[in-house]
Amino acid sequence: MNDQTSQAAGEEHGEDEYALDRGLVAQVQLALAAGDADRLAELFDPLHPADIADLLEQLDDGRRRELLLLAGHLIDGEVLSEIDEDVREGVIEFLPDEQLADAVRELESDDVVDILEDLGEPQQEAILEALDTGDRIGVEQSLSFPEDSAGRLMQREVVTAPEHWQVGDAIDHLREREDLPGQFYHVILVDPRHEPVAYVTLGRVMSSRRDVPLSAITEESFRTFRVDEDEGDVAYAFNQYHLISAPVVDAAGRLAGVITIDDAMAVLDEEHEEDVFRLAGVGDESLSTSTSKIVWRRFPWLAVNLVTSIIASIVIAQFEDVLLAVVALAVLMPIVASMGGNAATQSMTVAVRALAKRDLTSSNALRVVWRESLAGFLNGGLFAVIMGVIGYAWFGSPLLGVVIGVAMIVNLVVAGFSGVLVPIALERVRVDPALASGSLVTTVTDVVGFFTFLGLASLVLL
Repeated sequence: MNDQTSQAAGEEHGEDEYALDRGLVAQVQLALAAGDADRLAELFDPLHPADIADLLEQLDDGRRRELLLLAGHLIDGEVLSEIDEDVREGVIEFLPDEQLADAVRELESDDVVDILEDLGEPQQEAILEALDTGDRIGVEQSLSFPEDSAGRLMQREVVTAPEHWQVGDAIDHLREREDLPGQFYHVILVDPRHEPVAYVTLGRVMSSRRDVPLSAITEESFRTFRVDEDEGDVAYAFNQYHLISAPVVDAAGRLAGVITIDDAMAVLDEEHEEDVFRLAGVGDESLSTSTSKIVWRRFPWLAVNLVTSIIASIVIAQFEDVLLAVVALAVLMPIVASMGGNAATQSMTVAVRALAKRDLTSSNALRVVWRESLAGFLNGGLFAVIMGVIGYAWFGSPLLGVVIGVAMIVNLVVAGFSGVLVPIALERVRVDPALASGSLVTTVTDVVGFFTFLGLASLVLL
């Protein structure tokens, strides 16, 4: 992606360098109400493309349409690449074909692919027709690769040099080229078959003598990725091995493109964000997501939660007699379930995050399960004493205090090991742990908590 900074705008606007001024939205709305396109241009001029994208996302649908009709010419390719995908499609619909074509032409190939893959076929075709023949072929090839693959993530603008060149040859070549990428970090060395064999950093090129062979200043971090490799694996490798850029090869091993650190880290951020959303049982949502999409994405997991709640209720129904005999149990019962659920969520969050980072593996799984179970036991013991005292002071029954104390210990131990075992088991059967763990773990702690508490009560108090 194009990674421009807002330093110049920051110098002009002081401490608001990285934050969209809250008053700016109001000023834009006033300009829209007055139909003042010149004022809008004045307001947009010092803004970074990311800030313009944020501004469009903050406007409601009606205001956004007004802005696009009045000053759509202010929206360029960089803004389109920054804007939230839920808003982008509507923005593109309002842009004239000629302006859209100009906006897309100024982007690098990976940004064009990023925009196209979220659009419908008619809009894709309109943008592809606006590209030069060579660019269009390259973008269409990228779109032919699997979604979320390195082929989709890479950009085709690559700087290469034959492996036998010297530093002077490379410098002369760079100075003569007129189509260099806007930003690049390495010169990739290729063999006669156009297979990447190494790379050198620009810093090493500029600081070495002209007669030094490029092969003598290559970087040890060199590695390649296949076009069909999962982008999550690519992002993990970038983070794990501190890569800045890396070449991508096709099935024959020939150089197809390059992935840069900004795109790899964007994938990593998206995956972390996905995990957070899925742990909460929601999809890929933003403040711009429509109500209908929110309902559709949340409904399935709310339905799963309803089913698991019914299962817990069925367990409670088995102890109807003891609940009628000892009303205090109905008062204390939610405490046991709530403590178990919270403890399980803590363990589950740690486990899901460790799985995502590939820190939790079969070699250390048992140790982690034991650690979480022991932590649950110790916390359970502490809270058992607290709740035992509270139960006795509240209802005057020592046995009731013992019952809730024991139930607390059992449930927190179960919460500890289920919070780790459930995500591991789901990953083994190729189900996303972040998506499904929450409901299953909560069901386990609810069922065990209610059964232990009410079962002990029926044995001890009746």
